[in-house]
Amino acid sequence: MEAPDLAGADPATPSGASALLRAFHITPRKRWGQNFLVDRNVLSRIAHLAELQPQEAALEIGAGMGGLTRRLAERVSFVTALEVDPRLEPILRQVLRPYDNVRLLMEDFLKLPTPGLLEEAFRGGKGAVVANIPYSITTPILERLLACKHRISRMVLLVQEEVAQRLAARPGTPAYGAMSVFVQYHTQVEMLGSVPPGVFLPRPDVSSAIIRLTPIMPGAIEVPDEAGFFELVRSAFGQRRKMLANAVRRLIPHADAPLVAAVFAKAELDPGRRGETLDLQEFGRLTAAIQWARKRISGA
Repeated sequence: MEAPDLAGADPATPSGASALLRAFHITPRKRWGQNFLVDRNVLSRIAHLAELQPQEAALEIGAGMGGLTRRLAERVSFVTALEVDPRLEPILRQVLRPYDNVRLLMEDFLKLPTPGLLEEAFRGGKGAVVANIPYSITTPILERLLACKHRISRMVLLVQEEVAQRLAARPGTPAYGAMSVFVQYHTQVEMLGSVPPGVFLPRPDVSSAIIRLTPIMPGAIEVPDEAGFFELVRSAFGQRRKMLANAVRRLIPHADAPLVAAVFAKAELDPGRRGETLDLQEFGRLTAAIQWARKRISGA
């Protein structure tokens, strides 16, 4: 398709974005969570909150029509922009033509090897991840990124407000869950403000929020076994209404009642508590106590 002459169309405005979509006969698709951010102020705010440095490199997941990509390119030395929808490639090529420090990849982030992608995007060092990501794939994106957190200086993400609240939730609140613990173990979580539905095209049914995640190395607390820590977290939240003692019994199947009681005594926790009331430190102590009990059973 020959690209229409839309040099003046700004994807960061409702009129410009609409003109580009019409010119290339593109209708946003729900399956890709396509709600394009069309507000210059919000886009600039996201780029500003990423605290980008001129010598840095940045990775954008979901370039859309390039509104945020352009703002990143103006602040850093190199940008790698991923976009899964091949229909948007001609728009992106046109919008990003003035920027020689942008590498555009028409790829699905979830199908790429994350370590290799970050290695190339950040040129062997650390870099920032900045993205407007769909609700439906927020969890797998975060899991992949946090598995490589040693490569990432910070992440600034625009997500649905409900998701942001879950990531930042404190113990004992309805939003607190396994994902809260997972993300708070790996990063410092900051909610940086809400974004109303009216700045998107098409307009979504819910509000969004900007979050900044700064990786913590190795983790927010010291645990004897990271895999065991998250196994306990998943078990504790798997049956939210049940007492912690049930989760511990599942994780130490051959433990008798006195040993289970000893686990909680060692962790200085009440076995009648529920998982959603524990903070990271308490989950860490219980992980260590479970490991102690397993060693006692095995005779190690």
